[in-house]
Amino acid sequence: MSKPQLLSGIHAIKHHFHLPLDHNQPQGEQITVFARELFAPEHKDSPLPYMVFFQGGPGFGALRPVSNSGWVKRALREFRVLLLDQRGTGLSTPVNFSALSHLNSAEQADYLSHFRADNIIKDAEAIRKQLIGDQKWSILGQSFGGFCVLKYLNDAPEGVHEAYITGGIPPLTRSADEVYQATYLRVLAKNQDFFQRFPDAQQLVKQLADYITQHEVRIASGERLTVEMLQLLGINIGMEQGPEQVYYLLEQALIDTSNGLTVNPLFLAHFCQLLDFNTNPIFALLHESIYCQQSASRWSAQRVRGQYPEFNYQADKPFLFTGEMVYPWFFDQFSNLKPLKHAAHLLAEKADWPRLYDLNKLQNNTVPVAAAIYSEDMFVEMQYSLETAKQVAGLKYWLTSEYEHNGIRMDGERILDKLIALNRGELLR
Repeated sequence: MSKPQLLSGIHAIKHHFHLPLDHNQPQGEQITVFARELFAPEHKDSPLPYMVFFQGGPGFGALRPVSNSGWVKRALREFRVLLLDQRGTGLSTPVNFSALSHLNSAEQADYLSHFRADNIIKDAEAIRKQLIGDQKWSILGQSFGGFCVLKYLNDAPEGVHEAYITGGIPPLTRSADEVYQATYLRVLAKNQDFFQRFPDAQQLVKQLADYITQHEVRIASGERLTVEMLQLLGINIGMEQGPEQVYYLLEQALIDTSNGLTVNPLFLAHFCQLLDFNTNPIFALLHESIYCQQSASRWSAQRVRGQYPEFNYQADKPFLFTGEMVYPWFFDQFSNLKPLKHAAHLLAEKADWPRLYDLNKLQNNTVPVAAAIYSEDMFVEMQYSLETAKQVAGLKYWLTSEYEHNGIRMDGERILDKLIALNRGELLR
């Protein structure tokens, strides 16, 4: 534990926990898990309860706060907040091609198999016991973090006082194929919305797609820009303010110079900033596994995409963006993923993933749970969320069309306030 730091209106303490890679072998290989504790200055000496935040992903470090605002501001009124860098992310023994280079592909796949929600929850429980012993804490999960919340209620409800979920209620029994069959339809709808909002966007993106097909163009990180890679910008059109970012990027993609039409270097730099596959490899490696229970994903998004040929770009057809789907060609085109290609294929074929949820346990849940379900969410199928809500005792939800998937980032103070009121039976404000 470090000495407190003063951020903008927040005190922060750094924690480093040494935990086993495999909790079934506590004396085996160890990893470090990092967490940042936040508290309001006026509560410096108050023994407030903790709220632990589980980041979306998988494979992304926790929020790095720069001010006392958003959901953190609401939480700090009555909690100490613990921002957990899930194993392999942020400052928690990071996973990347360099860190895994000493292992062969089979060893890499075995190592990575310990980075799903089940082990994230085991880390959290070990941290809880080190920090506060037998006391319970509250938990909040965004997107994949919501998957972690339900896994926590499944595996260790005795450690939880209250639970909150935003944009991330997982299907308890649905396969990856079923998930992608639903989300491809949502991505189609978001494409329609995007190109209706920006009437010249289709012309701009087709012109760019045709140009990069005929010319070798390399983005700032060195990879050749392909049409498939360009389609990945669609992960942003499912976020609030994301469509604007994508449109403004397309608007300045091609420029006229004395040597003719060329790609704007500004576009090539900003393009990399909107995609995280090179810097956060766990997402590409393990995203499909979050749906796997005693079954293999076998590159589900790629297989299901065959049912939607409109996503295969041709010059005489409309251009469509894809969503958060992960494809095997990532490991041929992204430089930092190439060394992990064989491990990725082994993980895609892994059929013995442990079960994540016990329906009987969740049907008898006693921990109060409140969830925000965004009806227009591109990443999470609303009907599957409602289906799960019926299967978890005590889960109350707020269904709204006001927000996209990243609602907590845009209006977190209001959203968390509503969920706390919902969980406690108070009137919503």
